[in-house]
Amino acid sequence: MAYIPPHKRLSLDKDRPPPVAESIRPLFQKNLSLNTRNKSGKIVYSKSCISRWFAVGLSDNDEFQSHVRLEPVSAECFKHQSGGKSLILVNTNVNEEIIELSKYMRSPWLTIASKVEHDLFSSLEILRKQMSYHGFEKVKPALVARFGKIRFHGSPSVSLENLQQNQVNKTLLRQSKRSFYTTIPSLYMKNIQDQVVQKIGIDFEEEKDIYRVMLSDNTRTDSTVLCKCSLNADKRLMFYKVELNQVRQMVADISCLDKNLDLRLMLCSKRILTADLTEDEIYSIKELVSSAVLDSDVKGGLRWPVGKTSCGDRFSVVGVWHTVTRAYSSPSLRLKVRHADRYDFRKGFGEAGKEVHMKLKGIVSEFLEQGAQNESVSNMLKSSLMLIWDNFLCCETFLT
Repeated sequence: MAYIPPHKRLSLDKDRPPPVAESIRPLFQKNLSLNTRNKSGKIVYSKSCISRWFAVGLSDNDEFQSHVRLEPVSAECFKHQSGGKSLILVNTNVNEEIIELSKYMRSPWLTIASKVEHDLFSSLEILRKQMSYHGFEKVKPALVARFGKIRFHGSPSVSLENLQQNQVNKTLLRQSKRSFYTTIPSLYMKNIQDQVVQKIGIDFEEEKDIYRVMLSDNTRTDSTVLCKCSLNADKRLMFYKVELNQVRQMVADISCLDKNLDLRLMLCSKRILTADLTEDEIYSIKELVSSAVLDSDVKGGLRWPVGKTSCGDRFSVVGVWHTVTRAYSSPSLRLKVRHADRYDFRKGFGEAGKEVHMKLKGIVSEFLEQGAQNESVSNMLKSSLMLIWDNFLCCETFLT
């Protein structure tokens, strides 16, 4: 019988993910030099990471109004991705008239800025010290704004049924586990490219077609090695940069009740490894990457022949991304509109979708140069949040 890769095999149990070969499970044995902690698999948080949730658009007494409720998500992929059902906040009164009116009644971006500014500046200061230690040329910080929907999954102390049956309560929501869903509809992406880009005055920069091969490394605990690859003239995969996966320094999830998309502000950093690798390490990575086979029928766009998903006992393939990205930029920000096709070998799960996110590069650069005492950093944050609020949080209903 012909060999069938694990992520193409069919299972009689539709609720059980396809089998994953032991040879491609991550190997973790040694601590990172950076102080990090692992909360959920490959997502890495710094020990000092600040993670919080809050809502904007509440009533005058800072409570949820009756027309805001929690509703179950209908998308089937969520159940496989998170291991169960989830809920999202829905404002049944949101419409274009209310959204337009809200611009003149209050300044929600100022509320967001006031709630995140202290956490952001504290995290940036900690990151600045880490960069001084490890070298500015090796540590790359980024403040990213993502647009999507916050999903609430409940927790051991707060069940989904309890969340859904009671009046929406901030305390219960803060106790609930959450995740951020970034896949957005095609019409939203089209509007960003056709109208918003021109409206806010940013220029097209480039389009990139990239494969990211993710490797476990048995010398690095709670970390994943990311190989950025492109196709050469012979349609063979070649890596051009190797880095460690992102370390999150601050995460602020904001439920935007006057809009129909939510906002995540995330400060993160990553370390570039290419120059630090030995010849043997580069050879091992090249061997793994070059053995990949292009296959548009599998999630992630790549598969590996049997026995080729690991190199000795050092590196193993644990995931792959294929992204086609259009980037737009200005001196203070960089917008990316991309189609992402992913597969995680460890979970036996893959998905594809469209995403839009923005790097607020001007804020990070200004802080690293001037520090938090410079009022311009605070003003840049407020200006960026106003731009986001007015242009990136409106979308047709697509999850319920």
